[in-house]
Amino acid sequence: MNYQIEQPMDMMQKLAILADAAKYDVACTSSGVDRSNDGTGIGNCLKAGICHTFAGDGRCISLLKILMTNECIYDCKYCINRRSNDVPRTTFTPEEICTLTIQFYRRNYIEGLFLSSGVVKSPDITMELLYQTLYKLRTEYHFQGYIHVKAIPGASPELIEKVGYLADRMSVNLELPTAEGLRVLAPQKKRAGMLAPIRQVQTMRTVNKHEIALYRHAPKFVPAGQSTQMIIGATGESDYQIMKVAQHMYDRYEMKRVFYSAFIRVNEDSLLPALPGGPPLLREHRLYQADWLLRYYGFRTEDLLSEDKPDFNVFVDPKCDWALRHLEQFPVEVMRADYETLLKVPGIGYKSASRIVKARRLGSLDYTALKKMGVVLKRAIYFITCGGRQMYPTKLQEDYILRNIMDGKEMLPAGVKVPSYEQLSLFDDPRFSV
Repeated sequence: MNYQIEQPMDMMQKLAILADAAKYDVACTSSGVDRSNDGTGIGNCLKAGICHTFAGDGRCISLLKILMTNECIYDCKYCINRRSNDVPRTTFTPEEICTLTIQFYRRNYIEGLFLSSGVVKSPDITMELLYQTLYKLRTEYHFQGYIHVKAIPGASPELIEKVGYLADRMSVNLELPTAEGLRVLAPQKKRAGMLAPIRQVQTMRTVNKHEIALYRHAPKFVPAGQSTQMIIGATGESDYQIMKVAQHMYDRYEMKRVFYSAFIRVNEDSLLPALPGGPPLLREHRLYQADWLLRYYGFRTEDLLSEDKPDFNVFVDPKCDWALRHLEQFPVEVMRADYETLLKVPGIGYKSASRIVKARRLGSLDYTALKKMGVVLKRAIYFITCGGRQMYPTKLQEDYILRNIMDGKEMLPAGVKVPSYEQLSLFDDPRFSV
């Protein structure tokens, strides 16, 4: 399948356009893959090899993060690259992407490639261009570093399979949380079409694991798994609906990550929300915190939200909000509680819970020891006892705990008005705030 790419611009002009167009795609993350250099090429891929530092606008600056093209046959109302927008259009050739990747890698600017794309001409043509790029990069340039590529819904399963054996991670964006949202804002796209490549990748990964078990040198298919992304705030879904979708993606498709992207109004359209307060960054933040609870803390969506309480409390993190609504389960005695129970305590993370379980086998613990293990005592003290004693007398009452936690300056982004409380930055790490 041949598609002739016109080249009215030089490579750096294309890079300026297509790197900027990729900044709205947040679904990139660390590799999760160990693959050593075999001595015939350049680069390698280690679990800790991709340093994913994020710029202020959401771009992962450790990967060469670009679009293959910003041309698109679709006219999604929320997308800057939609067909009806009057923006500069261009397309990289496979050779140009290979050249950029190798040059950036040799200069130590990047450790891998994140390659997404608009849909030029048709899904099959676009997927073929992506395949040609990855094939040249792996076979002609012998690049063995990390590659994350977007699968194009509607492309043939054969092309997706070929790309899957060249990429480390593959992702398909769900775009919006529900089929109804797609019908309103992206009527040319169907949920079934998006789920088809996701289902194919999950099935082929399962088959591939058996092949690798039988044949030592069998090629690996998408070894770092797949991820997806949802735009938050463009349509009216509740947090409960969004987290139910995320839970389903983890359970049914063994998704490695679900990313949440706060809606940014880049187009003028009567069907798009006005967002007088700007993009819903705090809501995005709470969804990421809740997502962490689903993946590492044993929570289910039904534990955190319900149809009667469909949205998160913006003033406290989801784990603390859950604990305040289930005070009958507290306080927890840290010297006796099992690992799963410790994970439910605000201020105790999965690492500190593991340290507590190991350390108490060797002797008794005190609050000084808990702090050294990483327990955030300013949260945990309301929900635990240590050796049968509280750190100091506190009330097990929702209003009392909430008032004191908020007085401890819960991290909220600038612009969220809570009387008498100082506002801090949004950009805290959710791993340390649950």
